[in-house]
Amino acid sequence: MADKFLKNEHYNFIKKQVLFIKDSSKKNLPTSVLTSLKDLSNAKILDLIPNVSLEQQKILDLSVLKTDEEYQQYIQHLNEFLLPFPEITEQKLKKMFPKNKKLKLPDLLKVDHSQLTYLSWNDLRSNRKYIIYDLDGELVGIECKVSSTPKKNICSLCKCTGEVSYFSAVTKAKKSNNPDYFRSIGNLICKDSGECNKKITNSLYLENIIRETLGM
Repeated sequence: MADKFLKNEHYNFIKKQVLFIKDSSKKNLPTSVLTSLKDLSNAKILDLIPNVSLEQQKILDLSVLKTDEEYQQYIQHLNEFLLPFPEITEQKLKKMFPKNKKLKLPDLLKVDHSQLTYLSWNDLRSNRKYIIYDLDGELVGIECKVSSTPKKNICSLCKCTGEVSYFSAVTKAKKSNNPDYFRSIGNLICKDSGECNKKITNSLYLENIIRETLGM
C-alpha cells in the first residue's frame, strides 16, 4: 500500500471534483466531453498535489469511474491515504500561548485528527478564537479576537457561505523605522471550525494569515 500522502484540504478538493464529474455524467453529455472533463479534473488534482509517485497517480485517477458506486468506493478508498493532523497535548498548547494564564483548552479526546487542516476552538467568555496549524512541519498557533455575533457570509478560509465571525489578530511584524508598530489582520472565518475543515480545499490563505500574524 502507498504511504499516506493526502492532506485534508486535498481530500475535500478531490471530493468536489468527484461531485462535479458525477453531476456532469447525468447530463447526457457526449462521451468525448465527459472524458475531457475527467482529464481536466485529474489535471487539477495533480496540480494541487505535486510530486506524487506513479502509484499515487494511479490511486488518484478518476478517469475510469462510471457508476455512483464506483465514485463512492473511490472516495472511501482515499480515506486510507489521509495524513492525520499531528497529535498535540494540553501542555504543548499552553506553551504556545504563555501569556494567557487562563487559557481555555479544547477537549482533545473529542478531536478527530483524521480530517483536520487546522485545529481551532472558541473561548466565548473572552471572545477569543485559537488556531493551530502545521506550518512547515512545526505546529504553531495564533490567538484572535472574534465578534460575538456571527452572520451569514463567505468564510475567508474555506470560501463557502455559512455562519461566520469577524476575527482579528495582531501581527508581530514590525516596521524597521518604528519598532512599536503593530497592525491588526482582519478576516471572516467560520464560527464552527469543524464545518470549515470539511469544506476547505486550499490552505494557502490560512498559511499567509499565520505567517503574517507571527511575523515570519
